[in-house]
This record gives sequence, C-alpha cells and structure tokens, in this order.
Amino acid sequence: MNIRILIADDHKLMRDGLRALIEKEQGLTIVGETETGKETVALVQKVSPHVIIMDISMPDLNGIEAARKIIKKSPRIKIVALSGYPDRHFVTEMLKAGASAYILKQTAYEELIRAIREVMNGKTYLSPAVTQGVVDSFVRAPKKPGDNPAFATLTEREREVLQYLAEGKSTKEMADELSVSIKTVETHRHNIMDKLNIHSVAALTKYAIREGITSLDI
Repeated sequence: MNIRILIADDHKLMRDGLRALIEKEQGLTIVGETETGKETVALVQKVSPHVIIMDISMPDLNGIEAARKIIKKSPRIKIVALSGYPDRHFVTEMLKAGASAYILKQTAYEELIRAIREVMNGKTYLSPAVTQGVVDSFVRAPKKPGDNPAFATLTEREREVLQYLAEGKSTKEMADELSVSIKTVETHRHNIMDKLNIHSVAALTKYAIREGITSLDI
C-alpha cells in the first residue's frame, strides 16, 4: 500500500527536513504541504491523505483544533502530532482531538517513520520522551482547584477568537476571518474574559500560549 502523507507545519525548514526523510522511504508519498491549520483542513478534502503530520502550533488555527475538525469529517485519517511540548496537557488534548501519535520535534527525524508505520497498523504511538514528560507533569504539577483549561472552558469558536486575539488580529480582521459581525466578535471576547476571569490582552496572550492555543514563535 502506498501511504499518502500531508505535512502541516508553519516552518519551511521543518517541512523540508520531513520531506527529505519521507522521500527516502519506499511506500510513502507526500501529497501536500500546508503552513496553517485552516489550509490543512481545506487541503485534506482535495488530496485525501492517509496520514497528516501535524504541528500543534500553527497560525490562524492551531493543530489541536485542526485535528478536531479533520477527524470529525474524516475519522479514518491518522494524525501524527509534532510538538515541542512533552507535558500531559498538550498530549491529552491532541489525543482527545483524534491524533494517533505524538512525537517531539527534537526527536522527529528518529521517530517519524516508525510512528507512521505504527498508526497505519492501527496502533497509537507516543515517543518515550513524551511518555516521561506526561509522568513528570502528573508528579510535579498536579491540577489545582480553579484551573481553567481552554479546551474544557471555552467553546470552539471562543478558542478561535482567543487565538486570533493572541496573534494580534484586530476585531475587524477577526470578523472577516470568521464571517461574523464585529459585534459578535466583541461578544465572544467578552465571554472569554468573563469565563477565564482574565481582563487584558497581554494576560490572555500568556494564557493562550500556556494552553497551546498559540505559541511565541508564530
């Protein structure tokens, strides 16, 4: 079987490295590359990949939200998550979104091919570094009463608005991107601040980075 692969990562150097690695393997074919979550969701319907190598931190729509949308429409697609974050929060949310594998970017070249083969055989793959990170996170940073995790507290649309807000988009730009009115965006922003009890853009940005909604390097 020829495995069709889509690479979704906003860093060209990373995409180039992954492409070079994959093209050396028999039976693996790259059918597309994307830089944002929205581009990935749109391209999936055109190129019909078996596997998506998905960066978590992407502009416009992060990898967790993109994975959720893709799996909802195409549950047979396998998603291999790429991330720089080994802690349980990111791993858990990505797996809940439908990913079949989670590997760290710093070990991607060593583990990627194995992860692809594993998920195509119906298995879940977590790199050893990720597994250790999850254990460490449970031991060292147990959940505290009053925590407000974004993926449990906010709606899907509110998370999209939060990402745009953290990435510096204006209210009008957000309204245009989401095809809603400016008043609707303002309502979402008010609801976000109210639910999180966070009332400044700077604090919301820090929260969005911590929760994996966006990242510093976008």
